[in-house]
Amino acid sequence: MPFGSEAVLLYYANDATLSVVFLWFWASVGNTLGGLTNWLLGLYLVRYEHKKWFPINAETRQKAERLFNRYGIWSLLFTWLPVVGDGIALVSGVFRTPIWYFLPLVLIGKAARYALILCGQHLLSTS
Repeated sequence: MPFGSEAVLLYYANDATLSVVFLWFWASVGNTLGGLTNWLLGLYLVRYEHKKWFPINAETRQKAERLFNRYGIWSLLFTWLPVVGDGIALVSGVFRTPIWYFLPLVLIGKAARYALILCGQHLLSTS
């Protein structure tokens, strides 16, 4: 579809026969699974760090990995952002962020985003 997930969510939220909570839940889970795909791609990509074309060397990546996993892990709450969000998820895979940190933080960020979208739609439709 040529629209983002927000447009599809708002379209279905206008259907009175569908539960908004149901829509919010599945949009959040589905988008989190998309982020997980990027994390897995990053995890796979790190296998090529010894290739010439890989953008950073192994030592630099390991240093950045330690810093990201210590201080930057909270950036996973912002994986819902357009353009940079996919990059954050990919980088967290490259930096081998543990999945038990990745999934809850990404889910919280994406669920909060969809909750705000649905609340905004509700407020606009009742005024």
